[in-house]
Amino acid sequence: MRCPFCHSPSNRVVDSRESNEGLVIRRRRSCDDCERRFTTYERVEELLPAIVKRDARREPFDRTKLIRGLRVACSKRPVSEADLEALVSGIERKLQESGEKELPSEALGEEVMRQLIQLDEVAYVRFASVYRRFADAAAFMAELRALPEQSEAKATAPTGTTAADPAEASSVPGGGARR
Repeated sequence: MRCPFCHSPSNRVVDSRESNEGLVIRRRRSCDDCERRFTTYERVEELLPAIVKRDARREPFDRTKLIRGLRVACSKRPVSEADLEALVSGIERKLQESGEKELPSEALGEEVMRQLIQLDEVAYVRFASVYRRFADAAAFMAELRALPEQSEAKATAPTGTTAADPAEASSVPGGGARR
């Protein structure tokens, strides 16, 4: 690990702690040359499915790209960075549990929206407006009119489900309900 300040390869670990429910190890390091401190995170490299885009291109799942899109949707909303991290971690877990090698981007987008509506309805509408590419204002208004129905279903859904309809707890193939 090179120091991000002086690029020296010589550093030592000062402190190590588990974080994110033991899935990540946070290491505080000190550079032996410039003596500045920096933090690194160690996590298991996970095999996630390739995402099949609308134009049939295949891209590896990109956590940072998803978080970037969610940050835009949640801009100026009472949604913390920890909430976004938890949302993306849950989606990654579902993708891993699915065991699929490829996943259509539509399925990923629908899962993101299903989780996002639980977090913040305004962020959901923002994300949906970009993701669904509404053709006109009428399509956008139809989505807004459906929002109260989804909110009511969310409020009456049994504990532990993330979808409006408990039977649709996962659109990720082979994903099933959360454990």
